[in-house]
Amino acid sequence: MAETHDLELASSSEEDTRAVGERLGKQLRKGDIVLLSGELGAGKTCLTQGIGRGLACAGQVNSPSFVLMNEYAGRETLFHVDLYRIEDVEELDDLGLWDYAERGVLVIEWPERGAELLPGDGLVIELATGGLGARSRRLKFIPRGPRGEELVASFGAA
Repeated sequence: MAETHDLELASSSEEDTRAVGERLGKQLRKGDIVLLSGELGAGKTCLTQGIGRGLACAGQVNSPSFVLMNEYAGRETLFHVDLYRIEDVEELDDLGLWDYAERGVLVIEWPERGAELLPGDGLVIELATGGLGARSRRLKFIPRGPRGEELVASFGAA
């Protein structure tokens, strides 16, 4: 079995978190799936805003908490999904999320709400508040499968 290589980064502000997302967004391509895990206020939407910048998406990336998914046109289409309000994982099958991944980059907040239905290949990013002040964050990049490994390796080398 191949060894996985996690990557841990620190962010001291919301803008630093967006900058990390922008670096990642520049490396993402159609079919990529990024799962963002963390408590409320951990910075998942800030990171996704940066991913949108890296994908050259027009307009402000906002949390899709009340609409479940937002779509943003850019170098690749960004499909930003928030599963916080999902009560039954069966709802995920009805949404056809994986079809969206084939059409662009799929970023999912609160992936633990549908963990058993999420694909195996991609990148998990765990966000947590850090000890460097109110706006600091720790970001742990965890690869899942070959594409996840590729993203972590190229991100760590950038």
